[in-house]
Amino acid sequence: MNENHFKFSLSVVVLPLLFILSIWTVYWFEIRFDYSLSEFGIYPRTFEGFRGVFFSPFLHGSIEHLYSNTIPAFSLMASLRYFYRENFWKVLGYGILISGILTWLIGRESYHIGASGLIYVLVSFMFFKGIRSQYYRLVALSLVIIMLYGGMIWYVFPDIEDGISWEGHLAGLITGFAMALIFKTPDYKKFLKYDWEQPEYTSEGDKFMDRFDENGVFVNPPKPIAVEEVIEVNPDQHSTANKEFIIVYHFKQEEE
Repeated sequence: MNENHFKFSLSVVVLPLLFILSIWTVYWFEIRFDYSLSEFGIYPRTFEGFRGVFFSPFLHGSIEHLYSNTIPAFSLMASLRYFYRENFWKVLGYGILISGILTWLIGRESYHIGASGLIYVLVSFMFFKGIRSQYYRLVALSLVIIMLYGGMIWYVFPDIEDGISWEGHLAGLITGFAMALIFKTPDYKKFLKYDWEQPEYTSEGDKFMDRFDENGVFVNPPKPIAVEEVIEVNPDQHSTANKEFIIVYHFKQEEE
């Protein structure tokens, strides 16, 4: 599949925007009615806390927490939709579900909320998937992601900063990596522009390749040799005194 696979559509912008709008709406509801929804987050190893697997990505504890997740969530979801359209819903759905379950299993006894776990899923999936694809556009995307979000790796370790769910980050990282190994993507092939890029190409009969000797050294073509040819114009069989001639030169390659 060539580069025509990557096509921009309104969904690249609309779907991430709807997610951002939903998490801001939930936070507005909490502020407007002075009601905390944090109890709907993930509370590890409890039946009631399992509901947070589905609700926690939409819950945030402060405006700073919400803002820090807004821009990464939008840009990463837009990139996922553009570059991995076929896997978009699977990565989001399974990413939220599996990372949430892992957080529920390994997390501390506290409420875990926020979209950061999903962000780690997206970063991990697109980075490892792009490297594995070996397709230059997806590899470039992986390098951009690691430059922008590579520092996030420090927040998967315990006791980096109080109040941060490193368990959710670690769960997201593991989930994204696993999906990068499992989910299939199209076989991206480079667009073949030149004849020598074709699989059936051989150097035999290629005039350019003939200019190289057996050691791969370029050999200049021989200088042309002028060959004189006399063409008789208006011949007069009875007189040779008034004959006219035109001399034409043809250049032939010197025999090696």
